[in-house]
Amino acid sequence: MFTKVLVANRGEIAVRLIQTLAEMGIQSVAVYSTADKHALHVKLADESVCIGPPRATDSYLNMRNVVSAAVLTGADAVHPGFGFLSENADFAELCEQAGICFIGPSASSIRQLGDKAVARQTAAALGVPVIPGSDELPNVEYAVAWSRDHGFPLLIKAAGGGGGKGIRLVHDEAELVAQFVRTKAEATATSGNASLYLEKVISPAKHVEVQVVGDQAGHVWVFPERDCSLQRNKQKILEMSPSLQMTAEQREQLQQLAYKITRGTKYVNAGTIEFLQDEAGAFYFMEMNTRIQVEHPVSELVTGIDLLATQIRVAAGVDLPGGNRNIAPRGVAIECRINAEDPLHGFAPAAGKVRNVTWPLGGNGVRIDSGITAGDDISPFYDSMVAKLIASAPDAQQAWVRIARMLSQFHVSGVPTTRGLLHDLVRDETVQAGAASTEYLTTEWLPDWLDKSEEASI
Repeated sequence: MFTKVLVANRGEIAVRLIQTLAEMGIQSVAVYSTADKHALHVKLADESVCIGPPRATDSYLNMRNVVSAAVLTGADAVHPGFGFLSENADFAELCEQAGICFIGPSASSIRQLGDKAVARQTAAALGVPVIPGSDELPNVEYAVAWSRDHGFPLLIKAAGGGGGKGIRLVHDEAELVAQFVRTKAEATATSGNASLYLEKVISPAKHVEVQVVGDQAGHVWVFPERDCSLQRNKQKILEMSPSLQMTAEQREQLQQLAYKITRGTKYVNAGTIEFLQDEAGAFYFMEMNTRIQVEHPVSELVTGIDLLATQIRVAAGVDLPGGNRNIAPRGVAIECRINAEDPLHGFAPAAGKVRNVTWPLGGNGVRIDSGITAGDDISPFYDSMVAKLIASAPDAQQAWVRIARMLSQFHVSGVPTTRGLLHDLVRDETVQAGAASTEYLTTEWLPDWLDKSEEASI
């Protein structure tokens, strides 16, 4: 087992990782930018190293600085969390060259599955249905020609994108040409991979994903699905496990598809395989995230399995107990992402100082993942998420009651947040039934909520 692990991230995932390492008896090293000098994850770690100025490209995305910090502190492994360098094959290779274990899949797996265009080809070759789409687009002329053969609407997507970045909906050729340039620029800036492809739009649909973990002996654990259909601009804001409208037969089929991909690619460590489910109940592979996900807590709460600890053990060469498993859900878990954004002003990110935080009261089935405390600054340089509230219960009805209670008790002063929006969203009948599609939030619920909110503020 490792003796010291460097956490190559910030915010709530860094805090969670440092806590997990402490419980496992492993020393932790935090890295931070000058903007995060007083951040919670830095205070909690056994050691800390400054790796650069505020901009992520100069600090958290600076591979050589991160690896140098690991070498300097004598860390024998690096955990990248999610975002930043977590799906960067070059970083995984750089760690290996320095004699440091990268806690995640191999560089070859990241290239094979982290590149969304390549992952589609891989899934199709394994007999998994994929959303109809193009190969990599060599230029905009090819994209236009493909669209004429297949029709609109289409999604133009970055092959190396993630977290909703590098995805744009286009309805005609003019929009396709304009968004091609913008998406390529965004893809280059966020992942360094400028490759794009086109994908047909399946609508209405549900966005369901499956957490998997593979070990070095070839065993695979497949977790119950997460319903991530409630999204805005391809960014998830509420997730639950299991999907409330999925039958046991559908779950078995979905888990089998996820197993086929994981085992067929000899994937090692944690990953998430994302699917769209159409109105007829059919599943289509969309992409695989070769890392831990923001919404992993709901899977932990319905299975009792610590995914971060499992990642660390697998990377250290420990086999998954019991071999292959399709894990059944126990109860229901719901996660709400609280962002420092102003919903009444176009969801503008809100940087500033957190004057005070009132956390929800504790109790059974209550979990809070956060990296902030009163007095902290919400930086304009990074993601705007301030906390995740997660509730679990034996049934969905009690889980909705519990998450609503948590949202009513949670308050942040100093910056606007999305708490109020989520407080109302979890009371919606369609949401509580688990019937919301990927279009529901932005086309049906949100316009009505904004109208009522604006009227109430007059």
